[in-house]
Amino acid sequence: MTPPHPRTRYRPEIEGLRALACVLVVVYHVWLGRISGGVDVFFFLTGFLITGQLFRAGQRGRIDLRALWGRTITRLFPAALTVLLVVIAAAALVLPQARWFATVREVVAATLYLENWQLAANSADYFARHSDASVVQHFWSLSIQGQFYLVWPLLVAALAYAARGRLRAALTGTLLVLTAASLAYSVWLTAANQPLAYFSALTRIWEFAIGGLLALVINAVTLPRALRIALGWLGVAGLVACGLVLQVGTVFPGFAALWPVASAAFVLLAGATGSPAGADRLLTARPLTWLGRLSFPLYLWHWPVLVLYLVYRGRTEVGLLGGAFVIGLSLALAVATHHLVETPVRRSQLAVRGAYRFAVLAMIPVLAAAGAWQIAGLARSGTPAAGGADHPGALARTPGFVYRGAADVAPVPSPVELPDDWAWIDDCAESPRGSELLVCTTTPDGPPEKTLAIVGDSHPTQFIAALEPVAQRRNWQLVVMSRGGCPFSTESEIDPDDQACRDWNAAAADEILDLRPDAVFTTATRDVRAGLTEWTPPGFVAQWRKIEAAGIPVLAVRDNPRYDYAPSECVELRGADAPECNPPRADFYADEPPWLFLDDVPPNVSFLDFSDYYCDEAVCPPVIGNVLVYLDDNHVGATYLGTMDTIVEQAIDDALGPPAPEPPAPA
Repeated sequence: MTPPHPRTRYRPEIEGLRALACVLVVVYHVWLGRISGGVDVFFFLTGFLITGQLFRAGQRGRIDLRALWGRTITRLFPAALTVLLVVIAAAALVLPQARWFATVREVVAATLYLENWQLAANSADYFARHSDASVVQHFWSLSIQGQFYLVWPLLVAALAYAARGRLRAALTGTLLVLTAASLAYSVWLTAANQPLAYFSALTRIWEFAIGGLLALVINAVTLPRALRIALGWLGVAGLVACGLVLQVGTVFPGFAALWPVASAAFVLLAGATGSPAGADRLLTARPLTWLGRLSFPLYLWHWPVLVLYLVYRGRTEVGLLGGAFVIGLSLALAVATHHLVETPVRRSQLAVRGAYRFAVLAMIPVLAAAGAWQIAGLARSGTPAAGGADHPGALARTPGFVYRGAADVAPVPSPVELPDDWAWIDDCAESPRGSELLVCTTTPDGPPEKTLAIVGDSHPTQFIAALEPVAQRRNWQLVVMSRGGCPFSTESEIDPDDQACRDWNAAAADEILDLRPDAVFTTATRDVRAGLTEWTPPGFVAQWRKIEAAGIPVLAVRDNPRYDYAPSECVELRGADAPECNPPRADFYADEPPWLFLDDVPPNVSFLDFSDYYCDEAVCPPVIGNVLVYLDDNHVGATYLGTMDTIVEQAIDDALGPPAPEPPAPA
């Protein structure tokens, strides 16, 4: 006998819940600069709706995967691909060229529903300043949903085939296991690597699974009306407050994501109370149900409109009126997309047949436009190398320099090449000490004359560009130990709770003591930033003292300025001479460096101060000697540092003594 069909009913409060989640996402992004938890509601609702649909189809005896995926394509692809195509055109006009290639990669990843993994691979900071963010990074959540739509029907179909009439029990047990496993993994990975956890699909499975579990039991749940009214308002209040109470951007997903998921579950458990005091009266009101139908295109549009507005206006915040403009424009685009794109496609025969051909044909223009943008970027690359008469770089700051190059020379590198303007050492091996300590070494020609260990975060590491030419000339070996955001110290200077950084520093110090290099090259100061005071942390000094006991000299380099914007982008948008791109030197550097006021610096330390090569007497320019100084807001580019090789070489000789003269050749 065919099993009886499971009871189902229309739940109008879901549209209002969608609208509330989307409004929270938009408002928190635009005006509060925070993450709301609304995306977790989308995940929960997707699990609730799709699991219920699949379960009912399985109870009827057949899950039509082809039709299901076809409907998913016609629901998701039209709006998403339309937004991506428009974003390519707008971003090519507005974004600085330094961001072109990264945006192309992310557009392709978003088109293929892999943006979450692209951001995870990039270690992207989703919560960074909006004007620096990717215009399509919000597609990470859509990518996770797309992956869910692909895998979840296969899972339920397999269970329906294997369970043979016991689908409810099999599906419930499977969802309980998935919830427990995914939540446990989410809690662990959030503590170990929160950015990866945020973008990983595996840490989000439990949110879909809890929605699925509720879909299986909700029709059997009977609650008193008063309790349902209370649950509805508790859910609404919980959703509104989540992003204000919790630092969603730094603690999610983990246990903290239970807050918005539970809040959404409370709203569904409350259901339609029929009471004028119920939250469902708000959620089923016409304005919210209207917004609920627009929630998908509104979510897609709001982020690129926000980012491009900030870039175009040269701001980091929108303000009240600017935010109203961003939301208004996003809503207008969402309405147009719904009526001119989504609705016609859904009403066409594509929803019944041809969805897969439509998917391919719709993706082709987006991928072709991304490819054309990439080619345009490549055509702007291949700029001349620095160091010649036209591009002296840091040499232009040396005493007695006279420029002998051509007039009106464009600075190098080209803006599109800036993100890759790094110097690397590829020969790396993991230290047996663990703590994620990688030791990278250059290979000299024969036994090295000296070994120089470069240790710390990315700021001493960026000097590879200046030190490698010196090492090649003098047959030195460079040994690099670097961890992002972890300066060489006995403490974790950036995040006091980062025990992994503290462990890494201890392992690096032990590695240096075993290696016994001729010198250690590291950072001397921190917080060279407007509004802060440059200082030398006690943890730096403690680490130097530990090395002093082994008789190893330390070359401590004064840090370069850090900005609230990317100076090279400022050059592209406003010009190299614009006052906004040339802040006063006094904003960053005091007349005397901070180490002069310390009385506990060990005698093995020599300080290298290159501040005069980042700033002149009055300002810190973004272009020196026709070379762009910075590749982002705080790292000096390899092209510029490459012009400092002889300057750094002389500073090392002054600190350690010049090399021994070569013996005279035999007569």
